[in-house]
Amino acid sequence: MSPLAEPAVRLDVRTREPFADGHRFAGTGAYEVLTATAHYTVDPGAPAHRSVPDLGLAPRDRSGLVRFSGDVEILRPVDGGRRRLFFDWGNRGDKRAVQYFCDAPHTNRPRSLADAGNGYLMRRGYTIVFGAWQGDLLPGDGRLLLDLPVATRNGEPVRGLTTAEFIVAEPTASLPLSRWSSTRSSPVSERGLRTARLTRRRYPHSAPEELPSDTWRFARVQGGGSDLKGRATAVVPSRHDLHLDGGFRPGWIYELTYEAEGPLVLGLGLVAVRDLVSHLRHDPAQPAGPVDHAYGWGRSQTGRAIRDFIHHGFNEDLQGRRVFDGLLPHVAGAGRLGVARFTNLTVPGGQQYEDHLAAADTFPFAYAETTDHLTGERDAIMKRASDPKVLHTQTSTEYWQRRGSLVHTTTDGRDLPFPPNVRGYLWSSSQHVADPRAGAPTRGVCNHPENVVATSALFRAVLDALDAWVSEGVEPPPSAVPTVADGTLVTPATWSRQFPGVPSALPPRGPNELCAVDRTTVPPVADRSRRYTVLVPAVDADGNEVAGVRAPMVAVPLGTYTGWNTRAPGQGHGALHEFSGSTFPFAASEDERSHTGDPRPSVRKRYRDAADYLARIRAAAEELAARRLLLDEDVERAVALAADWSAPRHRFDLP
Repeated sequence: MSPLAEPAVRLDVRTREPFADGHRFAGTGAYEVLTATAHYTVDPGAPAHRSVPDLGLAPRDRSGLVRFSGDVEILRPVDGGRRRLFFDWGNRGDKRAVQYFCDAPHTNRPRSLADAGNGYLMRRGYTIVFGAWQGDLLPGDGRLLLDLPVATRNGEPVRGLTTAEFIVAEPTASLPLSRWSSTRSSPVSERGLRTARLTRRRYPHSAPEELPSDTWRFARVQGGGSDLKGRATAVVPSRHDLHLDGGFRPGWIYELTYEAEGPLVLGLGLVAVRDLVSHLRHDPAQPAGPVDHAYGWGRSQTGRAIRDFIHHGFNEDLQGRRVFDGLLPHVAGAGRLGVARFTNLTVPGGQQYEDHLAAADTFPFAYAETTDHLTGERDAIMKRASDPKVLHTQTSTEYWQRRGSLVHTTTDGRDLPFPPNVRGYLWSSSQHVADPRAGAPTRGVCNHPENVVATSALFRAVLDALDAWVSEGVEPPPSAVPTVADGTLVTPATWSRQFPGVPSALPPRGPNELCAVDRTTVPPVADRSRRYTVLVPAVDADGNEVAGVRAPMVAVPLGTYTGWNTRAPGQGHGALHEFSGSTFPFAASEDERSHTGDPRPSVRKRYRDAADYLARIRAAAEELAARRLLLDEDVERAVALAADWSAPRHRFDLP
């Protein structure tokens, strides 16, 4: 039972207005938008909060309770809908669910009919809830904000060593210590002003070069056209920013080690989600309408948040009730949040080149119980009666950059079945970020054009499957991930032998490795002699992945699509780049193929004409629909997307 003498959440509704000018969505009717402030009350001594770092250092009121507040927005059917709550964990304070499930433009202020995209979530009658959980975000761009307490000791801000990494794509003179303008920086302490160290290195495992202390300072550039004096600039002291004489060189890895002060109690963000969703499910006076089932979705950072939420037992509320019936973590890879003192929640999970030693990827990685072969520790993400049903989805990028194989293998690389309440799906040959409205591919700082595979339709099928599983007991489609047993999950060396010799391609030497890391030192130290086994999906003769859920564009390809892309010269040449994939178009004709030395059959060799290509796309889409991995309505969308040889994602000089 809750130890609180008052509700854990009090919701104050600030505004209520019609959505999309009262448009009536088929099967549901009109929607409205509510904005609110949630006021949270937490007992720091409750057993349910033992895993919240620094909660014991949060200021308390006279009753010994910790209080904080956050933004909430509710997009709900006026007539109640289907009594299903869908919680958008967002991403770094941004609303994302409507964008990805409805193929809508991204906006943090969904109000118009255009903002609803194809209206899938509305036509299904979901009450969509957006709630702030990330406490280190700054105001701006419509982000959802959570106002958290600062950890103090004897009335003074807590201090401690921390690190910050900086990589820029263009010359830059100063950066916030958080790296992100949208994110609060942990300010340097008075002592830190004198003792901080700045190094740079070419690659993550290169020897660091310490920069002389007189070449950099805690400061920022002010001006440059943003004031009344035109283009004049000044360098002004700032405990939240780092300035380097001559600027940061593109592609280099800079690392600052400094004493910071005033950490936020960031772990309260997961408490906020638990208490808000529980309140909306069970309080008859809450404004969202009646709720029979609650689901949640998060991608990347918030996919990791979902896995952390489950692992730490937050899917059980203070009355012992299940919070979410089902959760959809997407592109989380093997990571969780890794919240600790001075954690920067905006920083991505560790990648091969960027943030390589980030604390996101720590044991346990899998939903099923297993043993860490390096330490002997035994654990699982799913281990409680209150655990939800989970459909875990990931792309090729997660296998290359986010150690995704460890979600369904032991730490030494043997197949590990999912628990009965979990399914896993690889969205084959696709990349981490797949904008539903993507146009022609760009390269950025990479060697290759980005991956163009369209996967947003798969979200809709996955949510329908989850709802049927929870509400009707209908089993979802079987897991579709590569396995060691059938030869579709392989070592990097095997993959290198499989991948074709595509002209101009610069493949990576391997995926992002994962070593044992000593985190008792600052900065942490990796022991590369003690490694976890990271495997990657096998590929066919075209270089496309064999296992998993093949979107129509992959099943009927116009090129090779990978979950990796490599950095260009001057940008960490040859290393994997963040979460970028690649597209290597086939030659349009056999004549072009012979001139370029491409081992892959040309488009003309594969398909008689555009009509033949579209017919095969339709057949692939219908096959996915028969397996409940695509909605019937999305078969036609897949065909429409493939018109004119899938332009503008592809450009071929063909009739």
